[in-house]
Amino acid sequence: MEAERGSKDYRKEAMAFWAQARADLATAITLLDAGVYYASVFFSQQAAEKALKAAIVDQQHRSPKGHNLVQMANSLNAPVEIMNAAAELNPEFMESRNPESVDGVPAQLYDKSSARLHLRCAQDVVDWAKVLV
Repeated sequence: MEAERGSKDYRKEAMAFWAQARADLATAITLLDAGVYYASVFFSQQAAEKALKAAIVDQQHRSPKGHNLVQMANSLNAPVEIMNAAAELNPEFMESRNPESVDGVPAQLYDKSSARLHLRCAQDVVDWAKVLV
């Protein structure tokens, strides 16, 4: 009985991460369309992070801590293209929001091309993780 309840708790947690990943991806698209590129990049990173966390919770029955997308993808034995997408998105947790992390103002450092690249990376990670959840 205890094992069943634990499994259900992990599944519920995984589904919560998954729902937020989808919401974050939709937000990244909306912000890209609105021309708010730095925020689109941040939400792209967040979508990938939550999709990977959903897969880890569901597959490994543990709640990952932190924001390192490369470590998360590696723990899921992700293929090279997903590892590359994770590596592209990885620094954006800090760089898209914090002036002390970059040489300048994050809101001024991103353009449409950059936001599109990060959105594609996020979409790749989310699509791959979806198969695991």
